[in-house]
Amino acid sequence: MKDVFDDTSYERKEFARQLRALTIIRFDILVKRYRHRVYGFAYHYLVDEDAAADVTQEVFLRMWQNRTKIDEERVLGWLLRVTRNACVDAVRKRNAYIRRIETNSDTIDAQADRAPLPDQQASASLFNDRLNAALNKLDEPYKSIIILREIQEYKYGEISETLDLPLNTIKVYLHRARKMLRKELSEDVRYEYI
Repeated sequence: MKDVFDDTSYERKEFARQLRALTIIRFDILVKRYRHRVYGFAYHYLVDEDAAADVTQEVFLRMWQNRTKIDEERVLGWLLRVTRNACVDAVRKRNAYIRRIETNSDTIDAQADRAPLPDQQASASLFNDRLNAALNKLDEPYKSIIILREIQEYKYGEISETLDLPLNTIKVYLHRARKMLRKELSEDVRYEYI
């Protein structure tokens, strides 16, 4: 007959409780360490604070759900790859939503209501607006590489790991992306002064 107060049963339950607490504490440490990087990447990709916050929350939820599968030495690369994919999904959803609004003749007036407020327009600099417009014209992976390297100042190796592309490919794509941005921004300036 099994003893209800068996020491090994108690020890196993206590170990499981401690392991759960350790997992939660470790997760909290990782969230605090990387939340600004994830949010920053999402914000620069989406150019929308609320959407970036939603993506950040979604990314850390996925991290929790996959916590047993993630290699802790490569957690930043995993997080940024998941962030990039979540941003791509958010852009697709936003574009699908915009297409639905544009096709619905009853809601065309709602598009005019989405214009930024005057105080928001005043706070946004002209160059940032141009840069964001030029960034949005870039295709993938150029856009992600520019954001990671030039805005978030990641090293080439980190970008390579994040996007799962060879290091030399990252360097070539970065060069091309800079060239495309330069061309786009110079055309904006030229048309403005003609």
